[in-house]
Amino acid sequence: MPVITCIDDLKRLHKARTPRMFYDYAESGSYTEQTFRENTTDFSKIRLRQKVAVDMTGRSLASDMVGLPVSMPVGLAPVGMTGMQRADGEIKAARAAEAFGVPFCLSTMSICSIEDVALHTTRPFMFQLYVMKDQEFLENIIARAKAANCSALVLTLDLQILGQRHKDLKNGLSAPPKLTPSSIADLATRWRWGIEMLQTKRRFFGNIVGHAKGVTDTANLASWTAEQFDPQLDWTKIARIRDLWGGKLILKGILDAEDARIAADFGADAIVVSNHGGRQLDGALSSIRMLPEIVAAVGDRVEIHMDSGIRSGQDVLKALALGAHATWIGRAWVHGLGALGQEGVTAALEVIRKELDITMALCGERDIRNVGRHNALVPAEWSRDYV
Repeated sequence: MPVITCIDDLKRLHKARTPRMFYDYAESGSYTEQTFRENTTDFSKIRLRQKVAVDMTGRSLASDMVGLPVSMPVGLAPVGMTGMQRADGEIKAARAAEAFGVPFCLSTMSICSIEDVALHTTRPFMFQLYVMKDQEFLENIIARAKAANCSALVLTLDLQILGQRHKDLKNGLSAPPKLTPSSIADLATRWRWGIEMLQTKRRFFGNIVGHAKGVTDTANLASWTAEQFDPQLDWTKIARIRDLWGGKLILKGILDAEDARIAADFGADAIVVSNHGGRQLDGALSSIRMLPEIVAAVGDRVEIHMDSGIRSGQDVLKALALGAHATWIGRAWVHGLGALGQEGVTAALEVIRKELDITMALCGERDIRNVGRHNALVPAEWSRDYV
């Protein structure tokens, strides 16, 4: 086990051990990648208030997310195709999250199916839904998530149409990877990945193949997914999905104060301030920059979570200080998975937890639930830069 001191250590191992098309899939944004970059660089503009002569013993990171107890206010965000970062990747990540006491959310576009993950875990996980045009498939996958006792439905709102990610097109991204001279040469240098992948039967989109009408293999999967994301998704359809689900509902992809107010009026259990990790609307403001405006718009009417750009425990604390109730990490845990499998996901969570704990203490706080606006300094121009 190499010495891991930060998420960048895992990122370097991930890049070395995973086929390029899958590493690039995780570590890229849409178009010019402006929003992808600013999701992280904007965190560096926030400063923390140091406090001294404070009793730092008996610290606690324990919190809750949509009423569920968590060891720290950090969840593993839904990320597609993680079963291609490492064989059986979603199962490994879910197990790591379960052991750590934080939520795991399975993507619709996962390699391991809902049933696969449920079979290999002992506690409920969350399920993230992309809304498809095929109503039979939509109703069926919601029913499957209910049957698996998923603890919440995370409905993604910002992917009605796909933003273009140049690297994915140039790499010929597919699951499993198409064998071309370029991909074969790349796979030959990632022999550990190849050996593990040969030992699993999970190499396709497990929630779709065999469940969507007419989708039996990769040949018809690509055309089905390209046509199925529903561009007509609106609040009427969201209400129908809420009624079909009947459980806790988290609305993901909120990046506008007015949308946040509508979501609060709608009665969502939580919203996730998110720009899809910079993978959709390039040129949108970063999630952390929009967070204070959204918090001001809805107050405590709805539980506010945040993702996109979090790479450290310091980032988590900054998000909490600016009003988030909880946070989600995506690339941070995927780097761990690609680097070291389940142990790497655990290592990523350990890094985040240790950084969060020490940073909280140096800010003069002993309970993560007491972190607030008094702990952070935000650039004055953030409130007037854009009109």
